Amino acid sequence: MNMRTDHSLLVDPQLSFATAASGISIPYVEQGAGEPVVFVHGSLCDYRYWDAQIAPLSAHFRCIAPSLSHYWPAVEACIQNDFGWQAHVGELAEFIAALDLAPVHLVGHSRGGCVAFQLAREYPRLVKTLTLADPGGPLQKDGMQEASLPAATNALRAKVASMIEEGVIEPGLELFVDSVSAPGAWRKSTAAFRRMAIDNASTLPKQFRDTLPAYSRDTAAQVKCRTLLVDGQKSPRMFRNNVDSLETWIYLAQRATVAGASHGMNVASPSAFNRMLVSFIDA
Repeated sequence: MNMRTDHSLLVDPQLSFATAASGISIPYVEQGAGEPVVFVHGSLCDYRYWDAQIAPLSAHFRCIAPSLSHYWPAVEACIQNDFGWQAHVGELAEFIAALDLAPVHLVGHSRGGCVAFQLAREYPRLVKTLTLADPGGPLQKDGMQEASLPAATNALRAKVASMIEEGVIEPGLELFVDSVSAPGAWRKSTAAFRRMAIDNASTLPKQFRDTLPAYSRDTAAQVKCRTLLVDGQKSPRMFRNNVDSLETWIYLAQRATVAGASHGMNVASPSAFNRMLVSFIDA
């Protein structure tokens, strides 16, 4: 099934909706022609996160960026699913099928990297190549019985969730964004990014209650496609640790580091990120 409809209630004239087999309506933007590249956003983001990729890369590829359910624009037709990474993996698979895109070049950032990784494992026929930029989630190394995020990280997230649920939005977002990027990152971010994060603030407490699955040697071995792992030179250690391990565990993996960048490397250094992506996909 291939359905594409414009949604007149939304301000962005570029926005379209795909109706998935489950009945949910998935908003997305699209530009360009050629092999399809699907971009998966992470925490506090939506399709707008990929603005620095969609237009430039549309000269090479058919670039498509959906918003996962519950993220902006969270109209009723988009939030029939419960919030969770498993639901997002399923709806992303339905999205690719609805637009008859498979196999796609799949690009995921942060939490979206986890969603993209799990989709490549569970639906290998849908994915031609996989790019994971600072993939989020805990890491399970050999000999560990259970993987989890550090206690300090969990404590900070609990504080952030409480602040947002109490309506202390921007200070809560500042605390979270600085923790996953670098001190001062929120204040240095663009007005467009801050607007997007505020639009998606209500998803953060839901996200913290939705524990991401751990990356492990066994799960990584199930990824059979060529994979590009991207980190920022200044990304927090937990993301670079994930990239370190996945580089070893995924058979067809290669690595690239964006010099001088932190967690939002595709926004801070779009030219470098885009060159890496084009080189990888065209290889």
